[in-house]
Amino acid sequence: MPWHAKLQLDYSVESARSVARFAHSGPLRILQSLYPEGDAICHNVLVHPPGGLVGGDTLEIGIRAAAGSHALLTTPGATRFYRSAGEPALQHTHIRVEDRARLDWLPLEAICHTACLAENRLRIDLAPGAEMIGWDVTALGLPHAGQPYEGGSFLQHIEMPGVWLERGRIDASDALLLDSPLGLAGHKCMASVFFCAGAPLARARMQAALDCARQILQDHALVNTAGATSPNSQVVVVRVLAPLVEPAMDVLRKVWAGWRQELWGLPGQLPRIWAT
Repeated sequence: MPWHAKLQLDYSVESARSVARFAHSGPLRILQSLYPEGDAICHNVLVHPPGGLVGGDTLEIGIRAAAGSHALLTTPGATRFYRSAGEPALQHTHIRVEDRARLDWLPLEAICHTACLAENRLRIDLAPGAEMIGWDVTALGLPHAGQPYEGGSFLQHIEMPGVWLERGRIDASDALLLDSPLGLAGHKCMASVFFCAGAPLARARMQAALDCARQILQDHALVNTAGATSPNSQVVVVRVLAPLVEPAMDVLRKVWAGWRQELWGLPGQLPRIWAT
């Protein structure tokens, strides 16, 4: 039987500490809050115990950071979209960040298995004065395991309403998209990391974000398949194509750490679970 799991996660400031409160139904929850950076920043790991979705499954994740709070969220492993018999598997994430709040949204990759029918949606709503750094990583099949992405389709939708929209469908039968130099050129991982603000960025700050990212890319092995751009005055984004997840994730982590230092004056404090 397919399941419909929900998680609502709310951050607020209590006695100068960012605190998480959550409600859930189905197999979706968070682990204990951690404070490796001090009380101002709450680190959480979002857990989906089954580890994957099949046709008909739906995950709904709601995240709200109240005024003045700062949260960092990641996952312990990849999200896996498995073979479907006809119904799509859906993951919908809605992030709301209020004035003077910040959010680091750092989930591990989504893996598209052969014959999956999947949809992964992220909606971002930022109040004026709110900011977030987030990323999205998609892996097509499991190249290391000799499991290619064959059959099925994956829809990726990232939206900041009225400001920014990225939407694309990857059909496993679309050889032109998957293999053409004008498409994915045979790469099995596509990824992006983005800085989003609830109000237009000052020109100097936007340029600093672009310069920081471009310097990191210039010194990276993926320099020829990655680029930094600003589609508008509220968003800076780095896009990456890679043969595997690991080098793409290396780019994202370095850009995230660089932006954190450049834009927020904070070190790139890695989530503790990544070191285990």
